[in-house]
Amino acid sequence: MDLKLILEHHIVDKVWAWLALGPLRLPFSKHLLMMGITSLILLVVFPLLIRSRSTALAPFRAMLEMTVLFLRDEIVVPNLGHKGAAYTGYFSTLFFFILIMNLLGLVPYGASATGNLAVTAGLALTTFALINFSGIKEQGLIGYFAHLVPKGVPAWLYPLMFPIEVMGIFIKTFALCIRLFANMIAGHIVILVFICFIFIFGAFGTAFGFLVAPVSVGLVLFTLLLELLVAFLQAYIFVTLTAIFTGAAMHPH
Repeated sequence: MDLKLILEHHIVDKVWAWLALGPLRLPFSKHLLMMGITSLILLVVFPLLIRSRSTALAPFRAMLEMTVLFLRDEIVVPNLGHKGAAYTGYFSTLFFFILIMNLLGLVPYGASATGNLAVTAGLALTTFALINFSGIKEQGLIGYFAHLVPKGVPAWLYPLMFPIEVMGIFIKTFALCIRLFANMIAGHIVILVFICFIFIFGAFGTAFGFLVAPVSVGLVLFTLLLELLVAFLQAYIFVTLTAIFTGAAMHPH
């Protein structure tokens, strides 16, 4: 049994075909399919659910409404101010997009697209764009860069502080990218390792395999429950940190 090959098979993105769009060749992969399913849910299922008048779907509409209101009242407005309420749609989309992709990784034959560094890098780039766009929109181009260095800093420190603050903008978004990627991929690796323990010990004898199996299965179930919590937690953390960084860009003082 090659544990490395097993981990790669379940975690690394699998390209099924290449789509030719003129000079571009785009991969049609497992993670791309998961992102497509997530986008379909957000663009089709959610609007139909919100506009539906079915009493059977009322609990789901209530949960969506409570989630959006929570994001607006507890994350967006406290960090961005009252003007930040206009960004509620973006933050709600970001939260549900990450959450659904995380949850799809727990479905049999599914995959966590957020366990792909390219996907989390794309999400981090949207945060990078939002931080700078909102800061420049609120303060103006010159004012935004002028306020990167806090007021009261001695003039001789400006040549040192300004590059550090500029680097900080990139480091913040890079940290978001790595945090989401590492947390989502780590859980899957742990689950696969626990399952492999059954076969590893079973190689020493059938009795060893049967003895280890209940322990491994119990640990897998516990890790799956933990993964379910992490799926919600990481979506919440990503959105919260994005709001904090955006609010800091809009209100430097």
